[in-house]
Amino acid sequence: MRLPDLRELVLRPICEEDSAPIAAAFQLLNEDEVRRRFLHVLKALSEAHLYQLTHPAPGAEFVVVAAEPLPPGEALVPAVARLSRNHDEPERAEFGLLVSHFVIGLGLGRLLLQRLIEWSGRHGVKELWGDVMDDNTAMLELATRLGFHRETIRGSPGLVRISLEVPAAKLRG
Repeated sequence: MRLPDLRELVLRPICEEDSAPIAAAFQLLNEDEVRRRFLHVLKALSEAHLYQLTHPAPGAEFVVVAAEPLPPGEALVPAVARLSRNHDEPERAEFGLLVSHFVIGLGLGRLLLQRLIEWSGRHGVKELWGDVMDDNTAMLELATRLGFHRETIRGSPGLVRISLEVPAAKLRG
């Protein structure tokens, strides 16, 4: 895909080799970007977190990245979207989305979230949900445009839960 600023990125499932570029790119994020995604400040991603991110459990997790059109391991990865099925309710899945300030405002968040929704519909996930800081207006506006509903989380001031009833995938025939 060609971005409005003429840079090219590809949307693809995450690969094990993306671990090092993601760790390096994390160091370029500002504190606010990290806080909005992880709901608290982190200085670096742990090896365990990177392993879990780059080795999604088949059928239970899905991770898609926006990356430079280079081989995995060489490509800069400025945006990542992940979902993980709830263990006790596999028809529900929590999602997270991180788009670096280097590529924000170019439509990547929408494309990545749409990929998560499509995967959910094909894999029997009926509800996609995530917790969002109430000052993350860009994410809340995107979620509203895509049909997500908001609710307050009791006992968690500053957080809003967004959820979407995922349409089942239509079979081609």
